[in-house]
Amino acid sequence: MRSTFVASLLGASILLAGCQAVNTTSGGAVGVDRQQYMFSMLSTEQVNQMYAQSYQQTLSEATTKGELDKTSAKAKRIQVIADRLIAQAPKFRPDAAQWNWEVNLIESDELNANCGPGGKIIFYTGLMDKLQLTDAEIAAVLGHEIAHALREHGREAMSKAYGVEMARQGAGALFGLGQGGMALADTVVNYAMTLPNSRANENEADLIGLELAARAGYDPNAAITLWNKMSQASEGAPPEFMSTHPASSSRIASLQAAIPKVMPLYQAAKK
Repeated sequence: MRSTFVASLLGASILLAGCQAVNTTSGGAVGVDRQQYMFSMLSTEQVNQMYAQSYQQTLSEATTKGELDKTSAKAKRIQVIADRLIAQAPKFRPDAAQWNWEVNLIESDELNANCGPGGKIIFYTGLMDKLQLTDAEIAAVLGHEIAHALREHGREAMSKAYGVEMARQGAGALFGLGQGGMALADTVVNYAMTLPNSRANENEADLIGLELAARAGYDPNAAITLWNKMSQASEGAPPEFMSTHPASSSRIASLQAAIPKVMPLYQAAKK
């Protein structure tokens, strides 16, 4: 027990020594003001460049397969909704106005969408078609994904992973843990540290996304109908404590509590 405690302190000291506290966004009406810790040698620009390469590879593969859709009514629909949300992004961080935003639609049955570092958005047609999403529900999805980029959750996760790996190697060397012991330590770190923080990031993205959509003139109540649809589509998903995403019931409750905060913004946007 003493060794585990010392190892935890060692890991924390290693992680904090290489990290700096940052505020990536303003809190907004929803009040997301958690201070984040980023590894000082992993800059925003480096992460953006790394992801941009992966993003282009994904688009290249989709193009080769004939799956990249840039001209259909669906593609134009996604672009219009995304543009309205992107216009609101500087409310949370002014530098987002200078980002090289991209929006692409990929023909796939996958129920997914993402916005990577630097504003690189991919939306999959399966999500739109299978769930029969309204414009406001699409805005809820896109707002959530854009929020991840604004909060630099990718860079935060990379910083955390780097710190955890440094701590793991340091603890292994210090206490002479065998392969079995190191595997157990990895499991503990994953469930006790990494996943809860990932769920916290998901909640932040939900809240900021809710506000982005409201500011863009999309009914924030659509976030509730969206996650009800997602809940029905994801039956058999793992329990919340084993998932990086909050259980649908937890997510919906958090969104419902935040809707009154953003409703005035939605009503103002409609005028």
